[in-house]
Amino acid sequence: MNVIIREYTKSDLPQMMTIWNEVVEDGIAFPQEECLTLQESEEFFASQTYCGVAFDTDSEQILGLYILHPNNVGRCGHISNASYAVAKAHRGLHIGEQLVKDCMIQGANHGYGILQFNAVVASNLQARHLYERLGFRQLGTIPKGFRMKDGHYEDICPYYISL
Repeated sequence: MNVIIREYTKSDLPQMMTIWNEVVEDGIAFPQEECLTLQESEEFFASQTYCGVAFDTDSEQILGLYILHPNNVGRCGHISNASYAVAKAHRGLHIGEQLVKDCMIQGANHGYGILQFNAVVASNLQARHLYERLGFRQLGTIPKGFRMKDGHYEDICPYYISL
């Protein structure tokens, strides 16, 4: 496996949609509840400031992706937000780490001064450990801020890092 992180292209959309929808269907990380269609995927990914994909040059497959966009507007427009998705078959291979690192670079390149995650589910320990290892700081805890797929609520932990 030879993974590079690059900007997405339109031809990546079917694989990106599949990976994104896997996470949505899991119901334990993304706030979205509806899967994307191919047309919705094209509009959704095009509306982001930047989308990066983890591309395996050996298999020519997309293994994961991220979206980068403003967290707010106006006087808070320098704060970005991002979401990450790795294909189930490729989790645990540090692809998420590569995506986060590239996102931090792209955030700075696009003029953002801060990268903030609003809703990291407290039980998502792999993500939380990764963010902390990369220098993100937890802002606190929002009790019962995320409704899991099975209907119970879990705490969320906002994180941020200066870019």
